[in-house]
Amino acid sequence: MSIAQDFNWSKLQNGSDIRGIAIEGVPNEHVNLTPAIARILGQALVSWLSKKINRPNNLLTIGVGRDSRLSGPVIMQAVIEGIISTGSNVNDFGMASTPAMFMSTITSGFECDGAIMLTASHLPFNRNGLKFFTAQGGLEKQDIAAILALATTHSLANASEISAGKVTQHDFMSVYANQFVNQIRLSVNHPTNFEQPLAGLKIIVDAGNGAGGFYADRVLQPLGADTSGSQFLDPDGTFPNHVPNPEDPNAMAAICRAVVEHQADFGIIFDTDVDRSAAVDSTGKELNRNRLIGLISAIVLQEHPNSTIVTDSITSDGLTQFIQQDLGGTHHRFKRGYKNVINEAIRLNDSGQESWLAIETSGHAAMKENHFLDDGAYLVSKLLIELAKSRLAGKSLTDLIANLQEPIESKELRIKITSNDFQAVGNRVIEQVETFASSHPDWQIVPNNYEGVRVACANENGWFLLRLSLHDPVIPVNIESNVAGGVDRIEQQLLSFLQAQESLDLPVKADP
Repeated sequence: MSIAQDFNWSKLQNGSDIRGIAIEGVPNEHVNLTPAIARILGQALVSWLSKKINRPNNLLTIGVGRDSRLSGPVIMQAVIEGIISTGSNVNDFGMASTPAMFMSTITSGFECDGAIMLTASHLPFNRNGLKFFTAQGGLEKQDIAAILALATTHSLANASEISAGKVTQHDFMSVYANQFVNQIRLSVNHPTNFEQPLAGLKIIVDAGNGAGGFYADRVLQPLGADTSGSQFLDPDGTFPNHVPNPEDPNAMAAICRAVVEHQADFGIIFDTDVDRSAAVDSTGKELNRNRLIGLISAIVLQEHPNSTIVTDSITSDGLTQFIQQDLGGTHHRFKRGYKNVINEAIRLNDSGQESWLAIETSGHAAMKENHFLDDGAYLVSKLLIELAKSRLAGKSLTDLIANLQEPIESKELRIKITSNDFQAVGNRVIEQVETFASSHPDWQIVPNNYEGVRVACANENGWFLLRLSLHDPVIPVNIESNVAGGVDRIEQQLLSFLQAQESLDLPVKADP
């Protein structure tokens, strides 16, 4: 199948990923990630990688895996055909997780030169995409742009004069899962049951019908945990039970409900491709967003005192106080976007400021000890180690965040920009809000803010952050207050000011 010369390859780029519409089924959304396109993308990766590491095509081995999406098998087959058409070899890992695909580049016995994960994270069933890895980590935006440029010009590696590469199937997920089993055994070091340090614990997994079901039978069960009550473990790309996204309220409600109904000690929920996760305590209370950050920060700062914790921009003031005053660490808020947060932690380490954790409120968490790979399974494994240790000491895991102060109220607004030049409008609004906040008697602009404008609101004992979305014509506004009714008062003042700004589709302002 030929590709039209005017095909918009750049439209497939989504930051450091490639994403597109792979199957029909949603009105007004037309397929642009076809098998023919996927085949060329496989070839383009080989061209880019061969030049990057200075190795001929026929000596390259590339790992390929996919999540549970309906389009996964067809798109994966097309990518593999593209790769082997260049003479490169493929390790076919079948159903896999995104973090596992990176690990395939550094795990002894596999050591793929590059790896591709076919996933569109938590997006609807009709989407799919590609994430690329080398042993140095996930590719950056400029790398994706370079691969798409090769696809655009059809400047591709081709093996028409030599034999095609070979495809070898591997059960890498069992190898990857066993790394967690060994890690948890060694770290807990149970005095009487080394092999099964989770025996006596009931732990429920909700995989959202994505790729995370392996964690129940290949990690928890060998460690002795009772996983009965786990749900939605079977891969199903229609995602019939709930959106596979730990940030989704219905998804979190489902795992919370399951923990309570089955009287479990702990609950775990993954997104589709397992690079994000969240948890639930034995009372059915969510351990996500600020609570999850606080919990893993407490663990990290026990192991690495005085470390800097890098988070995204929308974390609470109470979290900052907890990290800095209770835990003795440094809280460094940075821009939204998991790659931004991870790269900032790497930059801090390179500059001599020790940072062992980069974590976004979405559930992306990356640790220095684990190659700064955002791995939801690694994150929950760290929590389970602490859960088992706490149990041996007669304590509760959540004792670690007993002093974390949470806001009384919180809210997020998403203000649409109606102008085509949405970035210019968004930046203008941010400047205007900064000017307005500077003259407001009870507001103060928060210093050292890397995204949008963050304002402390004295009367409401709270704050708001107004920023421009990374990709969409939207201005998200996060508001928190420790005074009843405070969020509404902040919102009303802000919306009253924004009424005079052009090209904004404001929510209807309620009567004061």
